[in-house]
Amino acid sequence: MEISAAGRLVVRISAADVGKRVSVRRLDETGGPRQNFTDTVGVLTSWDDGVLMITRRDGERVRIPESALVAGKVVPAEPARRRGPSASYEELARIAARGWRPVESRRLGDWELRAASGFTRRANSVLPLGDPGLPLDEALTAVRRWYGDRGLPAYIQTATGAAGTQEALCAELEARGWTREVTAELWTGALAPVADRETSGVALSREADADWLARYQRKGVSEVALRVLRSGPSVWFATVPGEDAPAAIGRCVVDGRWAGFAAVEVDPSLRRRGLASTVMAALARRALDEGASAAWLQVESDNAGARALYDGMGFAAHHAYHHYREPDVPGEAR
Repeated sequence: MEISAAGRLVVRISAADVGKRVSVRRLDETGGPRQNFTDTVGVLTSWDDGVLMITRRDGERVRIPESALVAGKVVPAEPARRRGPSASYEELARIAARGWRPVESRRLGDWELRAASGFTRRANSVLPLGDPGLPLDEALTAVRRWYGDRGLPAYIQTATGAAGTQEALCAELEARGWTREVTAELWTGALAPVADRETSGVALSREADADWLARYQRKGVSEVALRVLRSGPSVWFATVPGEDAPAAIGRCVVDGRWAGFAAVEVDPSLRRRGLASTVMAALARRALDEGASAAWLQVESDNAGARALYDGMGFAAHHAYHHYREPDVPGEAR
């Protein structure tokens, strides 16, 4: 917090700092006998009518009355990373998008509208990297029309928590009634340590065959889903054989210096035996052979087991991402 020469806490932010990353201290308004303070760090997304709105790294929006402010200052847009490869949000967003391609897409300025018959939100949402080339309300109308023509709900994928992410867009969507349905995180790490593990018993293939699909959590995979699974610059599928279905599977996309892991799944009866790390090690070795040096993956915020595994392998959260669904309008034609 900012402290003046006289030793007092000072508020050094104003409405002119909207859009910047800030750290603030406020009075805890619980009404207790003692004065307690709460600290909040995030992007200042608005300051209207005596109320600040700050969007935290995980996308949570915090409402703070101006009268409760005790101290505040602008802080660097992105804290120094303690581990893992350096990368911008935009680089990772584009890498992740190339590794999970839709079957149909359209440009709206710098936004990409993506559709794949509803198979996963990632392949059926807008990736808004820049300016749509229209005022926001007009752009959202165009987005809803495009998805409505395909019989799909409109989703927009946004990110928070790193330099260049979209806290301001999140706030604008929420103000217009869009609902955040899913929050997850993109984690990054060095690739070589992932490969430095046991890899025996893992078969690698360019195709997601019937055995691999038998373990995949999304049953009844359609041809559209197969096209998404196979998409990417260099795609590999890993399988550890089992009795009726594979004991474990995984997927990796190699794209330049990056290797992206997904669909790492283990037979529930065989978990905590190291099979997930074995699958990832085999895929990592193949990615190293193709010239990759860095790794990324996506994990949902409430998946404690996966988060513990990835943390132990040297991964760390880079940013959070969210899927916002269009508001329902009574009587609206779909």
